[in-house]
Amino acid sequence: MTKVLLSIHVLAAIIAIGPVTIAASMFPAATRHALAAPDRDPAVLRTLHRICRVYAVAGIAVPVFGLATASGLGVLGDTWLILSIVLTAVAAAVLTLLVLPRQNAVLTGLAAHEEPDRKAPARLAMYTGMFNLLWAAVTVLMIVRPGSTTGA
Repeated sequence: MTKVLLSIHVLAAIIAIGPVTIAASMFPAATRHALAAPDRDPAVLRTLHRICRVYAVAGIAVPVFGLATASGLGVLGDTWLILSIVLTAVAAAVLTLLVLPRQNAVLTGLAAHEEPDRKAPARLAMYTGMFNLLWAAVTVLMIVRPGSTTGA
């Protein structure tokens, strides 16, 4: 059963987290292009934002199946796993509190034909980079597992 849970956990991470990291990373550049265009068509931005929102919800499966896997393996108290859980929570917070609201603010501003915040793309790029680095750290911890006796 642990192998099934681990497989679902890894697949969920690839299928759910991958699209969020890519779409969120593309959003700042697409924002720059939209702000520079005279017609400011936000269609690409809306699509990227929707991908981020939908896959963020789907991404909840990653820690759920991760915890189930960790429980089955008996590693819930291991330092590397606790650190991974904390980093995952911080990544989720960055996404839900910093990235998604700012993406939404850009879309709202474009729809209302407001004067754009020219620093918005840079801020979004910074927050998205933080989100991506947090997930990279979690991935490394999942592979390396410091203190593991498996030889990995």
